[in-house]
Amino acid sequence: MFREKKAPPAPELAEDAPVTAAAVEAVFRGCYDFEARTLHLGGDTENPVTLCFIDGLVSGSDVAEQVIKPLTDPERFAGVRDAAAVSRMLGGSVYVYTAKHREKLGDAAGDLLNGFCALIFDAERAAVTFEVKSQQRRGVEAPKEEKVVKGAKDAFVETMKINSTLVRRKLRNPHLKIKEFTLGTRAETSVTLVYIDGFTNPELVAEASRRVERIHTEGALTSAVIEENIVDNYRSPFPQVISTERSDKFCMNILEGRVGLLVDGLPLGFLVPGTFSQFMKVPEDHSGHFIVASALTLLRYISVALTLLAPAFYVAVAMYHQEMIPTRLLQSMIEAHASVPFSTAMEVILMLLAFELLQEAGIRLPSPIGETVSIIGALIVGQSAVEASVVSPVVVVVIALAGIAGYTMPNLDMGSALRLCRFLLVLAAIALGMFGVAMGCALLVYHLSSLESYGVPYMSPFAGSEGRHLTRALLRRSMTVKRDREPELGTADGGEAKL
Repeated sequence: MFREKKAPPAPELAEDAPVTAAAVEAVFRGCYDFEARTLHLGGDTENPVTLCFIDGLVSGSDVAEQVIKPLTDPERFAGVRDAAAVSRMLGGSVYVYTAKHREKLGDAAGDLLNGFCALIFDAERAAVTFEVKSQQRRGVEAPKEEKVVKGAKDAFVETMKINSTLVRRKLRNPHLKIKEFTLGTRAETSVTLVYIDGFTNPELVAEASRRVERIHTEGALTSAVIEENIVDNYRSPFPQVISTERSDKFCMNILEGRVGLLVDGLPLGFLVPGTFSQFMKVPEDHSGHFIVASALTLLRYISVALTLLAPAFYVAVAMYHQEMIPTRLLQSMIEAHASVPFSTAMEVILMLLAFELLQEAGIRLPSPIGETVSIIGALIVGQSAVEASVVSPVVVVVIALAGIAGYTMPNLDMGSALRLCRFLLVLAAIALGMFGVAMGCALLVYHLSSLESYGVPYMSPFAGSEGRHLTRALLRRSMTVKRDREPELGTADGGEAKL
């Protein structure tokens, strides 16, 4: 057995130390993928330099063809040493489009970890780094989680430069700014802030920058590290940051006046501020006919009411307010429930839990198996439960209706928050009947109305704007007429989009 022993503290990297071959090798000592070899500039054995790189992060063919070959060419570097050689390399004598002069050890080490190779001059106590990143990365594909009906089929990937390129290709605007930050005390992660200078509210940009800069973490490797550190109320289960894998949706929101965030290593784009009405919209609303898009938007709001209230309303009526049920339906419910050994409250709780278990199993299993488990499991469990008189048919219908209505939510985080609230409303209905449902709804509305996202009311335009601009949230106007932006965003054009 291993004895319990604390690991020795890792040696701190002297960021401002001069760059030497020995210092760089000491930083990466014990790393099997670290490579260092001696080269002779211009083939002169009396003019040695050290070339370092991280195998796997760089392209071996690019290192050989674009760096080693010109460095060992006698016509280029014969008799050229130290400062003169550095000046010549920075002047373009090496076939690499990005070359940097590094005099600090921390900068050189950071370049090596970002796909550069470093040519170290011990006499100058400096290095020249060349960008030769490996091209082994996932290519741009169609979105997998957010279905595309009529729209661009290029989704974000895990590489920052590819994501920023996708945005640049759609927003060909010289005022589009992409501001970079580095997060993480141990795993340094690049994060970029995307906005349109002179159009996006400068106060919003400043606030988003401040919140990103204050993030203290060892590494920004998951979306929660970003989201929970930049929202106004991280305790609320309701999402306050719009996340998307679709580049077209990301760019559409930038044009609306929002600020975007791209994180290296995450195939997602984040947008602030996020409001409830924005989580009810999809990019296809701007692709289809405006009448159809408006009808579908209204349907989503109706679905919110169904998924939240259907189980709780059934429990309240069945347990406390039977007089509200039509006589024939009440007789049918009594006959169906006569052979069920559980109470109405227990029936609903069990079916909700079974529904959540099936959904979780469908998500965690591989796609072909997960879809089979979700469909067959729901059919078998529902039918078997009714035939075995474990639950009544009405409960199965109510829970299925609430579940299907929840699936219409365009945002997964919003759907998860609504499912949690559905459980709480059912518990309130069990305890206090219709009064509990009404009280639960009042508390939910109060909570949502009290939320803010970067100074914008979460429930705008339903709250905070005195009922103005409601049509913006519920309906989509024709693209042939002028439409209003969200005035809460404070864009430079005063909130009017001229099409």
